[in-house]
Amino acid sequence: MTTDPHRYELPEPGGWRWLAASVHLFTALGIVCALLAAHALLDRAYETAFAWLGIALIIDGIDGAFARALDVKRRLPRFSGEKLDQVVDYVTYVFVPALALQLGGHLDGLWGGILASLILLSSLYHFCDNGNKADDHCFVGFPAIWNIVAFYIFAFALPGWAVSILVLACVALTFVPMRWLHPMRVKALRPLNLAMSGVWAFAAVWTVATGFPAGPGAMAALGLVAVYGVGLSVLWPLLGGDEAP
Repeated sequence: MTTDPHRYELPEPGGWRWLAASVHLFTALGIVCALLAAHALLDRAYETAFAWLGIALIIDGIDGAFARALDVKRRLPRFSGEKLDQVVDYVTYVFVPALALQLGGHLDGLWGGILASLILLSSLYHFCDNGNKADDHCFVGFPAIWNIVAFYIFAFALPGWAVSILVLACVALTFVPMRWLHPMRVKALRPLNLAMSGVWAFAAVWTVATGFPAGPGAMAALGLVAVYGVGLSVLWPLLGGDEAP
């Protein structure tokens, strides 16, 4: 007897299916955060907008662990959590941050519109690139973290020329096969990476709570973590580091 490979397995009955579905709902809440962030941007409440983007970032950071723990893919085989995650990520990581840069006056005028369009288009390439992740869990090409880039632009109150250089550099790096390391994948440095992530989170929350631009202390902390993160991505593979999962 032959089995149709395109036929879906019967979903698992009972409460486990509802728990699995709740994980997808949790992921989908990121798009609600994006809507609330967009409303805040229209009201010129930029700190509130980034607070909502921060909540979306937290959701994106922990939903995968829930999905693996509940074996969501097996329990709801017809529903693609990966596709859902991609849709939410594009809006929260790319579209809303690009909108923030335009409405915040960092990408204004014709040139600003061109740069914002490059952000959107280059990120579409990254999201649709089947080779955007290497076997060692590195991202290949700039990983479209425009939410972080936009936050730094607001926090540091960068002048227009610096914003242009930064945006153009990140757009160009999208197409460069440079590996961008996920810091949590480096077992040897995990305690240090967790500490640096904690420093960044505290400085980011403080900045959002006290208003843009960041104060000197928060600016120093954010700058330190940025240099550390980019430096780790550049130097660790060259030093033969192990990006084991």
